[in-house]
Amino acid sequence: MATALTACGEGDDAEGGADNGTDDGNGEDTAEEEDGGDEEAAEDIDELIMGFVPSQDAGEIADTAQPLADRLSEELGVDVEASVMVDYVGLIEAMRTQQVDIGFLPPFGFVQAEERAGVEVILKAERHGETSYKAQYTVPADSHLESVEQLAEEEGLTWAYADDLSTSGFLFPASQQKSFGVEDIDSHFIRTTTGGHDNALIALYDGAADFATTFDDARDNLADEFPDVYDDLRVLGYTDPIPNDTISVRSDLPDNWKEDIKAAFLTFQDDEEMLEVLDEIYNWTGIAEASTEDYDVVREVFAEFEDELSE
Repeated sequence: MATALTACGEGDDAEGGADNGTDDGNGEDTAEEEDGGDEEAAEDIDELIMGFVPSQDAGEIADTAQPLADRLSEELGVDVEASVMVDYVGLIEAMRTQQVDIGFLPPFGFVQAEERAGVEVILKAERHGETSYKAQYTVPADSHLESVEQLAEEEGLTWAYADDLSTSGFLFPASQQKSFGVEDIDSHFIRTTTGGHDNALIALYDGAADFATTFDDARDNLADEFPDVYDDLRVLGYTDPIPNDTISVRSDLPDNWKEDIKAAFLTFQDDEEMLEVLDEIYNWTGIAEASTEDYDVVREVFAEFEDELSE
């Protein structure tokens, strides 16, 4: 499922060049010479690894993301490789060990990656002019379930979702269910992870789950394969708003590269071809600047599950 990661030897060179100042004869390093050292370290970077976790079929996202990698390579003047990871845990670990330079992380994934790996958010998604979204509960059309509150009242339902670190797939819905009175998520539901939002919905088709949680509206991804998806799968309800997904960078990436990567992505705002690629990958219709403070609400929910996710 996952494209093999190539360790960034050039990243090691950049780290090795961290002590870039040169003694000026008085036992002190000059700011100008330190800047020059940063530039020298940056010049050693000749490849950037961009990590994705599929919200659709892993093979498809690898092919779909290639034009994005190619265009970034043109803009930045270095090779850019698109690598598909199995899950967000793997992507965060790869960014922690400096093997992935640019990560497409969901809100919870970013919060955890910031805490564990020191990653920095530089941009976030826009979807039809909005920089937030909601998690969607979906059931088969003939399901007896009529509300999201009912899920908290009935034990033993099978819940399909993409990944434990998926913001819309698991964490925001789980927090909401706790607010409805579920004391123990594990004992109340039968949880099944599917590796993608589209697969979570397919589990409903296959009769393998009673309900699924995804981003809004993940049924769009299945419309070509299942033309009756809007009739066959019914929306049960939504969570509160969630800040959109991020583009984040690893901690040791030189600042000038962070700025160049940010600027390169922002040029895609006026590039219909690249916007179509982002739409195909993650249903993005635009890119906006982002700051860590945008994700404070996510940190509050993350705190509810931090012990569980750290095990």
